[in-house]
Amino acid sequence: MTLLQIINSDYKKYKKYGGSFFAIVFFTQGFWAIFQHRIAYFIYDRIKWKLFRIPLLFLTLLWQKTIEIMTGISIPSSAKIGHSFYIGHFGGIIINAKAIIGNNCNISQGVTIGVSGNEENRGVPVLGNDIYIGANSVIAGKIIVGNNVLVGACSLVNSSVADNAVVLGVPAVVISQNGSKKYI
Repeated sequence: MTLLQIINSDYKKYKKYGGSFFAIVFFTQGFWAIFQHRIAYFIYDRIKWKLFRIPLLFLTLLWQKTIEIMTGISIPSSAKIGHSFYIGHFGGIIINAKAIIGNNCNISQGVTIGVSGNEENRGVPVLGNDIYIGANSVIAGKIIVGNNVLVGACSLVNSSVADNAVVLGVPAVVISQNGSKKYI
């Protein structure tokens, strides 16, 4: 997808949940954060000529920090995030720079997607497509979260999760195989 197509997919996802163009673009902090990330990732991933890349990355870093302070949402330029990404609520969202998130995912406030583990098990999660992550959840470690997974609120996911699972708890355990379809 082109940069404009991926930004449009994010906008359509926000539009699906309600709101006018004006409200989404000017008053939705989650959209600000993902819009900024899309521009920064484009520069990080596609521009290779150092004469332009380094100054542009510096400017996007300043922009990212400004958005982070204003919204409480931290998405580094190197995080790989698929199309139709939706941040449901303001604040407390931290995504590791090496995180990989699939297409059509929703995350709520207070979510951390980060590094954890020891030695060869230390790493960052890889999340599949169509994932819903509930409020104040943590997904950490060198794990894979499959497609169509629902992570319940206040859960700690520190081991891999199969497709279509619903996980809940600290540490998270599978409670059903109903998946996230009704939440996305």
